[in-house]
Amino acid sequence: QVQLVESGGGLVQAGGSLRLSCAASGRTFSNYAMAWFRQAPGKEREFVGGINWSGDTTYYADSVKGRFTISRDNAKNTVYLQMNSLKPEDTGVYYCAADFRGLGNQDKKKYRHWGQGTQVTVSS
Repeated sequence: QVQLVESGGGLVQAGGSLRLSCAASGRTFSNYAMAWFRQAPGKEREFVGGINWSGDTTYYADSVKGRFTISRDNAKNTVYLQMNSLKPEDTGVYYCAADFRGLGNQDKKKYRHWGQGTQVTVSS
Protein backbone atom coordinates (compact mmCIF):
# COMPACT_ATOMS: atom_id res chain seq x y z
CA GLN A 1 0.00 0.00 0.00
CA VAL A 2 1.02 3.58 -0.60
CA GLN A 3 -0.15 6.30 1.77
CA LEU A 4 -0.83 9.79 0.45
CA VAL A 5 -1.08 13.02 2.44
CA GLU A 6 -2.08 16.29 0.79
CA SER A 7 -1.26 19.78 2.06
CA GLY A 8 -1.24 23.37 0.87
CA GLY A 9 -4.92 24.10 0.48
CA GLY A 10 -6.54 27.26 1.76
CA LEU A 11 -8.54 30.36 0.97
CA VAL A 12 -7.33 32.61 -1.84
CA GLN A 13 -8.81 35.45 -3.87
CA ALA A 14 -9.58 35.04 -7.54
CA GLY A 15 -6.44 35.56 -9.60
CA GLY A 16 -4.21 34.26 -6.81
CA SER A 17 -2.01 31.18 -6.59
CA LEU A 18 -1.61 28.11 -4.41
CA ARG A 19 0.76 25.16 -4.48
CA LEU A 20 -0.52 21.80 -3.31
CA SER A 21 1.80 19.02 -2.19
CA CYS A 22 1.17 15.31 -1.82
CA ALA A 23 3.66 13.27 0.19
CA ALA A 24 3.75 9.53 -0.45
CA SER A 25 5.03 6.75 1.78
CA GLY A 26 4.95 2.99 1.98
CA ARG A 27 6.04 1.90 -1.48
CA THR A 28 8.50 2.90 -4.19
CA PHE A 29 7.12 6.23 -5.31
CA SER A 30 8.64 6.09 -8.78
CA ASN A 31 6.55 2.99 -9.56
CA TYR A 32 3.41 5.11 -9.50
CA ALA A 33 1.82 7.54 -11.88
CA MET A 34 0.26 10.36 -9.87
CA ALA A 35 -2.71 12.62 -10.40
CA TRP A 36 -4.80 15.32 -8.82
CA PHE A 37 -8.59 15.21 -8.81
CA ARG A 38 -11.06 17.66 -7.30
CA GLN A 39 -14.60 17.54 -6.09
CA ALA A 40 -16.94 20.49 -5.67
CA PRO A 41 -20.06 20.27 -3.48
CA GLY A 42 -22.78 18.31 -5.24
CA LYS A 43 -20.53 17.34 -8.14
CA GLU A 44 -18.60 14.26 -9.13
CA ARG A 45 -14.88 14.00 -8.55
CA GLU A 46 -13.08 15.18 -11.67
CA PHE A 47 -9.59 14.85 -13.09
CA VAL A 48 -7.36 17.93 -12.85
CA GLY A 49 -3.90 16.80 -13.91
CA GLY A 50 -1.65 13.74 -13.97
CA ILE A 51 1.98 12.80 -14.43
CA ASN A 52 3.76 9.59 -15.33
CA TRP A 53 6.38 7.90 -13.16
CA SER A 54 9.35 9.79 -14.59
CA GLY A 55 7.69 13.17 -14.88
CA ASP A 56 8.20 13.56 -18.62
CA THR A 57 4.54 13.12 -19.57
CA THR A 58 1.71 15.19 -18.14
CA TYR A 59 -2.03 15.42 -18.72
CA TYR A 60 -4.45 18.24 -17.87
CA ALA A 61 -8.14 18.87 -17.89
CA ASP A 62 -9.08 21.51 -20.45
CA SER A 63 -10.41 23.75 -17.70
CA VAL A 64 -6.97 24.13 -16.09
CA LYS A 65 -4.60 24.03 -19.07
CA GLY A 66 -2.23 26.98 -19.03
CA ARG A 67 -3.00 27.77 -15.37
CA PHE A 68 -2.05 24.62 -13.43
CA THR A 69 1.21 22.67 -13.52
CA ILE A 70 1.78 19.22 -12.09
CA SER A 71 5.29 18.08 -11.20
CA ARG A 72 6.99 15.46 -9.07
CA ASP A 73 10.19 14.98 -7.13
CA ASN A 74 10.90 11.25 -6.84
CA ALA A 75 13.77 11.87 -4.42
CA LYS A 76 11.29 13.51 -2.02
CA ASN A 77 8.37 11.16 -2.77
CA THR A 78 6.22 14.18 -3.48
CA VAL A 79 3.95 15.39 -6.25
CA TYR A 80 2.95 19.04 -6.59
CA LEU A 81 0.17 21.04 -8.20
CA GLN A 82 0.99 24.67 -8.88
CA MET A 83 -2.26 26.57 -9.39
CA ASN A 84 -2.15 30.07 -10.86
CA SER A 85 -4.85 32.50 -11.98
CA LEU A 86 -7.33 30.76 -9.72
CA LYS A 87 -11.05 31.16 -10.37
CA PRO A 88 -14.04 30.64 -8.05
CA GLU A 89 -14.95 27.55 -10.08
CA ASP A 90 -11.67 25.96 -8.98
CA THR A 91 -13.11 25.68 -5.47
CA GLY A 92 -13.32 22.15 -4.10
CA VAL A 93 -11.56 19.41 -2.22
CA TYR A 94 -8.39 18.39 -4.05
CA TYR A 95 -7.31 14.77 -3.87
CA CYS A 96 -4.01 13.16 -4.71
CA ALA A 97 -4.15 9.69 -6.29
CA ALA A 98 -1.66 6.99 -7.29
CA ASP A 99 -1.80 4.40 -10.07
CA PHE A 100 0.77 1.59 -9.93
CA ARG A 101 2.72 1.58 -13.20
CA GLY A 102 0.04 3.69 -14.79
CA LEU A 103 0.05 6.53 -17.28
CA GLY A 104 -1.19 9.39 -15.13
CA ASN A 105 -4.17 10.11 -17.37
CA GLN A 106 -7.78 10.94 -16.48
CA ASP A 107 -9.11 7.37 -16.03
CA LYS A 108 -10.30 7.61 -12.43
CA LYS A 109 -10.93 3.87 -12.16
CA LYS A 110 -7.22 3.13 -12.52
CA TYR A 111 -6.28 4.97 -9.31
CA ARG A 112 -6.45 2.63 -6.34
CA HIS A 113 -4.75 4.84 -3.77
CA TRP A 114 -6.19 8.15 -2.59
CA GLY A 115 -5.35 10.79 -0.03
CA GLN A 116 -7.84 12.41 2.34
CA GLY A 117 -8.01 15.65 0.37
CA THR A 118 -7.26 19.31 1.01
CA GLN A 119 -9.78 22.14 0.70
CA VAL A 120 -9.21 24.92 -1.82
CA THR A 121 -11.56 27.90 -1.72
CA VAL A 122 -11.33 30.72 -4.24
CA SER A 123 -13.30 33.85 -3.41
CA SER A 124 -14.57 36.26 -6.05
